[in-house]
Amino acid sequence: MSDFKRDADALLQGVVEGSPQVPGVVAMVTGKKANTYEGAAGERVIGAGEPMTTDTVFAIYSATKAITGTAVLQCVEEGLIDLDLPAKAYQPALGRLQVITGFDEKGNPKLRPPKRDITTRMLMLHTAGFGYDFFNPVYSRLAREKGQPSTVTATQAALTTPLLFDPGERWEYGSGVDWCGLIVERVRDQRLGAVMKERIFRPLGMEDTAFRLTPAMRCRLARVHKRRPDGSLNPLRDYELKQDAEIDMGGHGLYASIGDYMKFIRMWLNDGAGPNGSVLKAETVGWAVRSGLERGQKVTALPGVIPSLSNDVEFFPGVKKSWSYTFMVNDEDAPTGRPAGSLGWAGLANLYYWIDRVNGIGGFWASQILPFADKAALRNFTDFESAVYRHAIARDAA
Repeated sequence: MSDFKRDADALLQGVVEGSPQVPGVVAMVTGKKANTYEGAAGERVIGAGEPMTTDTVFAIYSATKAITGTAVLQCVEEGLIDLDLPAKAYQPALGRLQVITGFDEKGNPKLRPPKRDITTRMLMLHTAGFGYDFFNPVYSRLAREKGQPSTVTATQAALTTPLLFDPGERWEYGSGVDWCGLIVERVRDQRLGAVMKERIFRPLGMEDTAFRLTPAMRCRLARVHKRRPDGSLNPLRDYELKQDAEIDMGGHGLYASIGDYMKFIRMWLNDGAGPNGSVLKAETVGWAVRSGLERGQKVTALPGVIPSLSNDVEFFPGVKKSWSYTFMVNDEDAPTGRPAGSLGWAGLANLYYWIDRVNGIGGFWASQILPFADKAALRNFTDFESAVYRHAIARDAA
């Protein structure tokens, strides 16, 4: 047993036995060719006696976004999507959205036309004007007072929201990548899930990733848990992404095993190549991993507007960050050892991953806990990533 495996296994076991408790976790590390660490600890459902295993299936929430972004990049390569053409050319509904400037005395939204068109590039970079109700008080008010459906309903109505600002004005994390999925569907004339299966999952050998759970996936599914104010955990019986969804939500709708997602991470480490064929051209990967934000646009902290869904969160406070197609990029070295220029993001139920193309390393830490940015889960992930780089440095120095 390697020193890293021993230490990582101990870390995972300490997490599920510690306080505040984590119900279960799967963690993996990969190089360019294969996983170099796979670990699991705890339970899929706390108190149910079902052990967490490395093939457990998770709702991966916003870790879906990078896969949808890959589907968009494939369309760009084939000339089906122009990133700078008004996106209403692919999805006319985008051309009918207006900017919200506030609320009148009766509580109705005040709207005006946007100053410029939304482009697919803006949708990928989170600069189109969309947000999320759990990160933005305006959207939260629209949901609370005007019945604006949440994105978890997986409906067209959930995406038909006012813009928070003029397209291209600034960065705000939101539902733009869901619109990207609809654009892919329009130009491919297929459901997004079918596009992903044919063009991403098959070339990468991903058999445990889908918008709809197969029977084989369901029997390995981990349940989402809610952190109570006293720190204890409540397994949520009915908290599941819609299986008969109107829309395949490209921003958050996939289920996957972490082993499957590591295959996707390896594709990015290998310049777009997969074991069963190329997913992206190397030149596409070359520009897609770099920041696409314009001067004055910057990645900011995410305020937890709905406490049951998310805490306040900022990854690597004090470290300059930007956004690529479609990952967060740390523009400076991170305190964990992650080098500048690395990619990464997360999923709402406290799933976190990174892709370090400098060192040929990728990692994933997966749990199923709400709200997002759970202090224990985020600290545990940071400790795990730090251990990866600490052992890598020690190995290189030996």
